Amino acid sequence: MSTTVVRPRDESLAAALRLASGFGLLVFVFHVAMNLLQRHLGYGYFRDEMYYLMCGRHLAWGYVDHGPLVAVQARLAETLFGDSLAGIRMLSGLAGAARIFLTGLLAWSLGGRRPAQALAMTGVLVAPEYLALDGFLSMNSVESIFWMLCLLAVILIQRGGSERLWLLFGVAGGLGLLNKPSMTFFLVALLAGLLLTPQRRLLASRWAAIGVGVLILIALPNLLWQIHNHWPTLEFLSNGRKEHKNVALPPLAFLGAQIVALHPLNLLLWGAGVVWLVRNAAWRWAGIAYLLFLAAMMAMHAKDYYVMPVYPVLFAAGGIAWEGFYGKSRGVQAGRRFAFPVLQTALVVTGLIILPLSTPIFTPPTWLAYTKATHLYNIGGNSENTENGPLPQFFADRFGWQEEVDEITRIYNSLSPEDRARTAILCSNYGEASAINMLGHGLPTAISGHNNYYLWGTHGATGEVVIVVSGGTVADMQENYADVQIAGRMDHPLAMPYEHRNIYLLRHRKLNLTADWLALKHYI
Repeated sequence: MSTTVVRPRDESLAAALRLASGFGLLVFVFHVAMNLLQRHLGYGYFRDEMYYLMCGRHLAWGYVDHGPLVAVQARLAETLFGDSLAGIRMLSGLAGAARIFLTGLLAWSLGGRRPAQALAMTGVLVAPEYLALDGFLSMNSVESIFWMLCLLAVILIQRGGSERLWLLFGVAGGLGLLNKPSMTFFLVALLAGLLLTPQRRLLASRWAAIGVGVLILIALPNLLWQIHNHWPTLEFLSNGRKEHKNVALPPLAFLGAQIVALHPLNLLLWGAGVVWLVRNAAWRWAGIAYLLFLAAMMAMHAKDYYVMPVYPVLFAAGGIAWEGFYGKSRGVQAGRRFAFPVLQTALVVTGLIILPLSTPIFTPPTWLAYTKATHLYNIGGNSENTENGPLPQFFADRFGWQEEVDEITRIYNSLSPEDRARTAILCSNYGEASAINMLGHGLPTAISGHNNYYLWGTHGATGEVVIVVSGGTVADMQENYADVQIAGRMDHPLAMPYEHRNIYLLRHRKLNLTADWLALKHYI
């Protein structure tokens, strides 16, 4: 009879759990401290965070541009912590801790001892992309958890664990699909990796079928939502390609972006992990799954960070490769956590040097001076075809929102009571609308045709009096409104260039706003 006992290293599991917990706690404390610091440095909510919080107030089984799980995460964070900047990011910090914890367990499950586990977690600890993703409310922070749980379940089953672990695979895979659609491509690559190796036998189990059934059952409500709403996510992705929203990198540049995002020195670690997996007959399926997934993302011209959730298993394998290569060294033989002092020290020191690129630890003027002096400003590049201002988009999208709200509040309060009663606030994108709905007080609910805001509708607005945030010209506004007035301006010096735009006071829309709502639909 199969059991949940894992062999042959049961005696080392408790030690692996303690080590992984220590690294996880370090990551969590770091993120809490950084998020408490950022408010004092002048950074506010990130654009997407406010949008997810609004989605959390409109819970559904699906959304145009993301899965439903991040909305649940946002709703839970807001319920627990209110509008606290550090509070709403707490769950992302926990997700970062879970990623590094699972990295340690993966290294253990693949046969690595304490030196391998610690080296793998050191690599993940300093990876800039992970530090960035775990520093704000996002679906990307939890993504690795579901991918790594799927891998861990298959690895433990292969090692002789209970086939009931396929249930863990099913739950993690289903939740991963509810978190982000890209999980689909990872699952297909994982299936292909198993089918192409002798480990395909693991699939010949009724528990594997049950696990897949659980996965489909969990993900089914989102699929039904997509069908009911005429496949909005596919339309969103199609529009992104047509309008060249994202930077399309050729294969070598795409791989280069992975190397930079994970910290260039880490290539010595995860690169060794790829080689170790592919050369090891027992675990070759995992290496093949990574290579197939990477090739698919390159072929689809996906954003480079879409591959990030898979790398912890490569870090785990890389730690084992280093442990094996230096097996006769004193540190490895003694089972030390710091068994590779040169590499681990180099990772930590250089990680601290590039830390400001992923985590706001300086005021904007200090950040600009630092990156100019170190020539680090453009090291990460952009994933979208947008022009940067003084700050890269990842930082710039935290500025200008309160100023926008204050300006619109001023305009709204200048109106007569009769006009205020029939005023709508129309925004060009979900960031502008979410800032008003998140940070504004006493204002009408902001509406927009952008992504999920389109599905939430006009809230009865007719277009008699409209405050509009738009990059359009006066002539553009006159096409739809009889009376056009520039009443204010969004112009924060650190905001993205496309957020430097007019705020119009418009009257008498030529077509009723509710009746003409479809014309404002913009999924991208």
